[in-house]
Amino acid sequence: MTGQVQVADGDVRGASIVVTAPATGLSSTEAARRLQADGPNAAATPPRRHLATRVLHQLSDPLVALLLAAAVVTTVLRDYPDTVVILLVVAVNTAIGVVQEVRADRAIAALDQLAAPTARVVRDGRDAVLPATELVRGDLVRVEAGDVVPADLLLHDASRLHLDESALTGESVPVPRAAGEEASAGTVVTTGRAVGTAVRTGATSALGRIATLAASTRPTATPLQRRLASLGRILGGVAVLLSGLVFAVGVVSGRPLVEMAVTAVSLVVAAVPESLPAVVTLALALGARRMAAARAIPRRLHAVETLGSVTVIASDKTGTLTEGRMAVQSAVTGDGALFGVTGSGYAPHGTVHRDGAPVAVPDELRRLARAGLLCNDATLAPPTEQRPRWGAVGDPLEAALVAFAARCGLDPQTTRNAWPRVAEHPFDQQLRRMTTVHRSCDRRYLVVCKGAPENVLTAPLLDADADELAALTAAAHRLAGAGLRVLALAAAVLDTPPADPARPEGLRPLGLVAVGDPLRAAAPDIADGFADAGVRLVLVTGDHPATAAAIAGQLGLWSEGDPVVRGDDGDPAAAPPATRVYARTQPEQKLDIIAGLQSRGHVVAMTGDGVNDAPALRRADIGVAMGGGTEVARQAADLVLVDDDLSTVTAAIGEGRRIYDNIRRFLRYALSGGVAEIAVMLLGPLFGLPVPLLPAQILWINLLTHGVPGVALGAEPAEPGSLRRVPRSPQESVLGAGLGRQILVGGALIAAVTLGAGVLAAHWNRPWQSVIFIVLGLAQLGVALAVRAPRPPGQRWGNLALPLAVAASALLQVAGVLLPPLRELLGTEVLGVTELLACAAVSVLPGLALRLTRRTSGTDLPTLTPSVREADSGVEKEM
Repeated sequence: MTGQVQVADGDVRGASIVVTAPATGLSSTEAARRLQADGPNAAATPPRRHLATRVLHQLSDPLVALLLAAAVVTTVLRDYPDTVVILLVVAVNTAIGVVQEVRADRAIAALDQLAAPTARVVRDGRDAVLPATELVRGDLVRVEAGDVVPADLLLHDASRLHLDESALTGESVPVPRAAGEEASAGTVVTTGRAVGTAVRTGATSALGRIATLAASTRPTATPLQRRLASLGRILGGVAVLLSGLVFAVGVVSGRPLVEMAVTAVSLVVAAVPESLPAVVTLALALGARRMAAARAIPRRLHAVETLGSVTVIASDKTGTLTEGRMAVQSAVTGDGALFGVTGSGYAPHGTVHRDGAPVAVPDELRRLARAGLLCNDATLAPPTEQRPRWGAVGDPLEAALVAFAARCGLDPQTTRNAWPRVAEHPFDQQLRRMTTVHRSCDRRYLVVCKGAPENVLTAPLLDADADELAALTAAAHRLAGAGLRVLALAAAVLDTPPADPARPEGLRPLGLVAVGDPLRAAAPDIADGFADAGVRLVLVTGDHPATAAAIAGQLGLWSEGDPVVRGDDGDPAAAPPATRVYARTQPEQKLDIIAGLQSRGHVVAMTGDGVNDAPALRRADIGVAMGGGTEVARQAADLVLVDDDLSTVTAAIGEGRRIYDNIRRFLRYALSGGVAEIAVMLLGPLFGLPVPLLPAQILWINLLTHGVPGVALGAEPAEPGSLRRVPRSPQESVLGAGLGRQILVGGALIAAVTLGAGVLAAHWNRPWQSVIFIVLGLAQLGVALAVRAPRPPGQRWGNLALPLAVAASALLQVAGVLLPPLRELLGTEVLGVTELLACAAVSVLPGLALRLTRRTSGTDLPTLTPSVREADSGVEKEM
C-alpha cells in the first residue's frame, strides 16, 4: 500500500511523508538505504562523560578533598616531601577510579547490546525477526500480545488490539487501538495482534523523544553500593574520631601542631578504603560480563549481587525446563482414533503412524490439522547460515501446529490463502481458548476454536453426544498424564459469520492434539543442583495438573501423593509450604505465590517468557526471562537467559556469590589494615614510640596496599563448594557472618607484630620508625595472601594476579628504605639486609596465623548442612 501519512506532533509540523508498505514489505536493499539515511532505530544515548568530568568526580570525594587540603598545608609549611607523596596518592587513586569507571561503562554498554530488543517485520516477502535497531521507516511490522511496539506504527490491520501505554502516558488501563490509528513506540501489546507501517523510528518516535530528554539522567546506585557507601560514612566518622585522638596524643607529647594535623588527615584517608564504591561497580560490571559469556545477560547490575541470596526459583515449564522446541506427538480425531506423529523440531516434514505403522493421512486427521493451522498466528522460519534448523516465528506451540499441518500434507501458506481470516477472538487468559473465522471460496464461513480441552469441549457443540465428549475428555487426561500439553479443536461451517467470535455456537469437536516439549537432557540434574545450593525449585505453570505433575515427577520435584495446587480451585498462595507444583495458575495468582514465598523470608527468582509472566517477573526479587520469549517479558526481567536453559541460573548464582565473597574479602583485607594503622598510631606513644609513622609513610603504605593488590582480590575465583552454602540473607550487613570480628582480629594481629618490632628496634637503638614502616606494609600484604580464595581443583596457581601484585607492592615497600630518593621523600632510614630479613619474618606472622586458623575452622561462610539441604532452604526449615 502507498499513502500519505501526516507526521505527528513532535516532528516537523505540517510535513508529510510517503510510506511504501507493500504486502511483501521492503526489500533488504531499500531497508539498508533507509537505515543509512535515518540511522538506527534507537533512542539517544546518554552523553559520554569527558575525561575532565570523570577526574573532577573522583576529586570531589570528601576524603580526597581532605588529602588535597593536607597537601596545601604541607606546601605552605614547605614540607615538600609530604606534599609530593600526598599528590602521588591522589593521582594514583584518581587514575584507578577513572579506569574503573571507563571499564564498567564499557561492560554495561556491551550488555545493553546483548539484551537489545527484536522486531518481527516483513522483508523481501518473508517474516523475519530482526534487532529493533535495524527497523526503518516503511517497514511492515507485526505485533502480538507480549510484544513491545518497536517504532511508531500506522496500523493497517488490528484485531482486538489493546496497548499498555503507561510507559508514555502513565495510564495504567490498556487502551484499544484500531486500524487507521497509531501505536507508539515503547507501548506494550496486552491483547490482540496488529500489522502496521513504521512511520517514525529512533529519536523521532514517541518513546525516543522522551528518552532523549532523559538521556542525561544519572543512573542510581545499586543496593550494594548504597550499603557500602553507608558503611564508608560510618567508618569515616569512626576514623575521624580516632584520628582526632591521635592528633591530641601527638600534640600533648610535644609534636608540632601542623605535623600532627597532617598525620591525622593522612590516617583518616589510610583507614577508609575510599575507592570501594568504584571497585564494587567494576566487580559487578565484569561479573555481569562473565554471566553474559555463560549465556545469562543481567539487564540490571543489582541482579548480580541479588543472585547470590536467592532461596527459591519459581519456574515455568515450557522452554525453561524443556527444550522449547514443541512438536505434535499424538493426535486424536473426533471418532476416537489415535495417531502418532514424528518429526524433528519445527521442520515441516515427518510421518503419521497408527499402532506403530506408517499410514496415509485420513480426512479426519487432515481436517484437524487444517483447523490447527488456521486458528494460528505463527509461521515457520527456514534454516539460515546463522540458524541451521527450522525455527518458530511466533508462539512455539502454534508453530508446532503449523509443522503438524505440513506433516499431514498441507502447504501452510496455500491453505491460509484459500481460507482467509475475516474475524477472530485472540487467545483469552480467562476463556483459555482462541477462535478464528475464515471465508471459504463458496462464500461460507469456517469457524475454528482452539484451547484447553475443559474450555473447548464444554462449549456449545452440535451433534456431539455425551459419549463422544466423554471419550475425548478421557483421552485428554491420558495424554496430559504422559506429560503432553493437550489442545482441543472444534469447528463449524456457517452461512454467516458468528455475531460474537468469543462465544461461537454450533461447533463440532474435531479432536485433540498432544504437543510434547522434550525435557532438557540436563533438566533432571537442575533440581539437584539448586538443592545443593540451598535453592528450592518450584514449578508454576498454566498447564493441566496431570501434565505439571508428570514433568515435576521426571525432575524429582514430585512423587505420588504429593500435592498439586490448582489455581482454578482457590488461592494457591494459601497452599501448604511443602508445595512444589502449582498448575492452572493465572497471572495474578503467580503474584500471590511469589508474595507468599517472600512473606516467609524467601528471596524469590521467577522465570517466564510470556506477557502474562511480566507482572510476576517484576514482583520477584529476580525476574528471569527466556531469550526466546516475548519482548515484554525480557524488558520486565532482571536476567535474560539467551539459551533458555534454567541450569544457566546455577552458574549465575555461583557468579553472584563469587563477586560478593570477593567484595567481603577486599573489605576484610583493607579494613584490617586500617584498624592496624589506627591502633599503631594510638598505642605507639604508650610504648615509648612518640609518632610511629610520618604522614608520608602512612600514605605510601595506603597507596601500595589498597591499590593493585586490592583490585586483584576482586578477581579471585569462586571458592570450592560455594554453591553448597546457605544463601546469604538480604538483611545481612555486608560486615555480617563474622566479618567484623575477622577484621578486628586481623587488625589486632598486624598491630601487635608491628608494635612489637618497633619496640624491639627502639630497645636496640635501631631506626624503629623505619622498622614499623616496613613491618606494617609487609604484614598487610601478607594478609592479602592469607584471605585469598582456595585454589580451584586442577589449578596449580589460582589467581596469579594477586601474588604478582603483592610481590610488586612488597618490592616498592622495601625500596622505601633502600633508595635514597624515596628515603628522602618518605623520611625513612636505611635498614640492613639482616634487619630487612627480620622484618619480613615478623611480617608473615599475621597472615600465617589467619591462614592456619582458616584451615582449622574451614571456610569463612557456612556450608549447606544435610538437614538444611533436606529443607530445600536456609530460610524456612518446614519447607
